Amino acid sequence: MGIVNIDDDLHEQVRRASKVSARSINAQAAYWIRIGMLCEMNPTLSYSEVLKHELETAGVSAPSLTPDRAAVDA
Repeated sequence: MGIVNIDDDLHEQVRRASKVSARSINAQAAYWIRIGMLCEMNPTLSYSEVLKHELETAGVSAPSLTPDRAAVDA
């Protein structure tokens, strides 16, 4: 593991974001780096598509938030 130097303003943003997402500061920075790298390497995919792919790869499945058409039409 190495040390990455970032400016104070970015460090403050990472610190704040880490509280919201219940991650350590290092885990938040690593998350942003990983997702940013994936988005750069897959520019045709949206952030949501990249995140969905990563969750599916990890074996996470969640029900759709889209209402069932049959229930809506009833």
